[in-house]
Amino acid sequence: MNKVDLISAVADETELPRTKAAQVVDAVLAKIAAGLTADKEVRLVGFGTFSAATRKASVGRNPRTGEEMQIPESTSVKFKAGKQLKDAVS
Repeated sequence: MNKVDLISAVADETELPRTKAAQVVDAVLAKIAAGLTADKEVRLVGFGTFSAATRKASVGRNPRTGEEMQIPESTSVKFKAGKQLKDAVS
């Protein structure tokens, strides 16, 4: 399922026009991103928890040359599925 499929499913489920459903989906995704940008967890009970995690800087190797290289510190997004989501998928 991609974003267009999700918007269509939301529109069908809620009987909203597709343009309104697209606005709703975009607003939800924007608020999740804003919450993560503010270094907060976004917890959707029953679905899961999104959180921002910082990876430490490390030393890696270029697979072609074998040369050591510095990998800078970075921030990534983690997702931990909630119980209801796990049960639904199982």
